[in-house]
Amino acid sequence: MINKRFFKTKDEVEVTFELDATNVESAVLMADFLDWQPTPMKKVAKTKSFKYKTRLPKDAEFQFRYLVNESEWVNDAQADQYVPNGFGADNCIVKTAQA
Repeated sequence: MINKRFFKTKDEVEVTFELDATNVESAVLMADFLDWQPTPMKKVAKTKSFKYKTRLPKDAEFQFRYLVNESEWVNDAQADQYVPNGFGADNCIVKTAQA
């Protein structure tokens, strides 16, 4: 799941990436805005999910995927779009333009 919070006075968007923690021991976010470096997501017991919150520039789009349990690639069902990644799968797209 992706939540976006827009600010009237800033040229950035707060984006929260959230992944269901059912049967998941570990989760990392891999994204172009993180130079495709594995970035651990925080486990939130209350919501039974993994979360990662960041701020991204407004009016842009970024590619990302989740890596679960160090071996399984997972896409976000609520991504704004998908694009082939050259490895036989799709990357997710998150857009930061306000609709």
